[in-house]
Amino acid sequence: GPVVLLEGPVTLDETGPTMVGDEYSDPAIMNYLGARKNTMLGNNFSEYHVDDSPRLVLDKLEKIGFRVVTMTGVGQTLVWCMYKETDCIT
Repeated sequence: GPVVLLEGPVTLDETGPTMVGDEYSDPAIMNYLGARKNTMLGNNFSEYHVDDSPRLVLDKLEKIGFRVVTMTGVGQTLVWCMYKETDCIT
């Protein structure tokens, strides 16, 4: 099944942007989240971002069957790994 990585500020209620994927992420999921693809100056890879807070993104992904597998903190950033058993979006 698909995996989604989220990255956002330590305080869940803060506004975005929240990083929701990279250039290899499922376009259907990125579209569902309303994400836009950005390439930062100097980087040779792209990331998808949304303006929603991490809490809103987690809620949206849970509605289509994703569950948090693990979460970790890196400095002032939290990173969530989410997983879905099936390959279809309802």
